[in-house]
Amino acid sequence: MEIKIIEDNSGLMEFIKLPWSIYGSDPNWVPQLMFDTRFILTKNPFWEHAQKKLFIALDDKKRPLGRIAAIIDSNYVSFHNENAGFFGFFECVDNPAAAKLLFDTAGAWLKEKGMSVMRGPMNPSTNDECGFLCQGFDSPARLMMPYNPPYYLELANNYGMGKAKELYAYDMDISTDLLGRLERVSKMVAKKIPNLSVRKINTKDFRNEITKTLAIYNAAWEKNWGFVPWTEKEFYTIAERMKDLFYPDTTLIAEIDGEPVGMLIAVPDYNFVMKKMDGRLFPFGLLKFMYYKNKIRALRLMIMGVVKQYRQKGIEGVMYHEALKNSLERGFTKCEFSWILDDNIMVQRAAEMMGGKLYKKYRIYESKLS
Repeated sequence: MEIKIIEDNSGLMEFIKLPWSIYGSDPNWVPQLMFDTRFILTKNPFWEHAQKKLFIALDDKKRPLGRIAAIIDSNYVSFHNENAGFFGFFECVDNPAAAKLLFDTAGAWLKEKGMSVMRGPMNPSTNDECGFLCQGFDSPARLMMPYNPPYYLELANNYGMGKAKELYAYDMDISTDLLGRLERVSKMVAKKIPNLSVRKINTKDFRNEITKTLAIYNAAWEKNWGFVPWTEKEFYTIAERMKDLFYPDTTLIAEIDGEPVGMLIAVPDYNFVMKKMDGRLFPFGLLKFMYYKNKIRALRLMIMGVVKQYRQKGIEGVMYHEALKNSLERGFTKCEFSWILDDNIMVQRAAEMMGGKLYKKYRIYESKLS
């Protein structure tokens, strides 16, 4: 076996297309759009404060066995005061020697750059897809959540990596039964906080709305494990790219006297559509997207947070109520609440209160670079 360092466009496309040789006809794998992966690896503003190196493992006949990215985010290092680098975009055949070669190569590059810990997978950060799926292999992942074969866990364990953190996903039905309970919560909160309002995002004032949500996000998630503040350029770029995917009905901002204090973003599960596109927008992918997007019946609740001084006052319940009511009107029947840290008991209880069932877990691994 040997390692190929990716340094040109043809190598980059080989890196991007490699998963098709790993998953084949796996019915639960959802190919990501190749142009999206290319954007993430090349034009993402994340790389203005991060660096990477891409590697592919080849057998003796130059056939690809796997891939890995070694990543250093200087914002993470400075924010957490920890020399931790990441590995990401990992894919590999069921071959411990090939996996070891990939992990060794990424770790050596990170160590050379001064890192003392390798953690991942991060694709490329905790603000993106991260973790290996470790429970719930019987169904496809929802939008922007990872999927992998079960043997990836054994490859990481055999290499000597340990668990750094687990992330949970809850599956819940969107039902009128829950609507009644949340309506009672909303009425009680309205009496306690009469100056609270929950409204849909104003898409005609998108830039200012994004500025407000960035402030909420960076304040509400500040103490979360692995959190790194978004830069304004990063946040606005991903918001602009996802602008046409948001539903204003389930993209909500909570305000008190006009000041933003919380937000909720639930996005239709476009993985349902991407499964049919096989990673390509052209020539027929766009037509498939337009045809199937209105047939999506599941959501992913991907962001829900309230700034510290207003937590546990019921504002979360008011946002849940508004989003649920709008989701029912739109014809959605299912929602995934993800991801939730394994030690965030308060949010786990909130998911369970809404009828959510823990159905998928994701594991982030780490190893010392000695």
